[in-house]
Amino acid sequence: MSDPNDLSAKHCKPCEGGTPPLPPNQIREVLERLPGWTSDGRAIARIFSFKNHYETMAFVNAVAFISHREDHHPVMEVGYKTCAVRYSTHSVGGLSENDFICAAKVDALLAG
Repeated sequence: MSDPNDLSAKHCKPCEGGTPPLPPNQIREVLERLPGWTSDGRAIARIFSFKNHYETMAFVNAVAFISHREDHHPVMEVGYKTCAVRYSTHSVGGLSENDFICAAKVDALLAG
């Protein structure tokens, strides 16, 4: 896998049954390039903090737009000034490149 900038330019591809999840060494390699994201080996997650509820909800809506465009949907837990985002690929029973593509796209929302 390449760096997060390359990932954010990619698009998710449908995963077919029988496709293996990414191996632990590949997960570790990519996580090093996605600061703030953590993994339990089956999912990646990050908690985002904001100044107020309005900014939190704007972020949630932007993530929803990415999810719709990529047809890859995270679990999100929304609080007043926080949003936890968690990606995994159910069809492979763990992590796929799609999870990292979406994480890079979410990070790009706040870059700059």
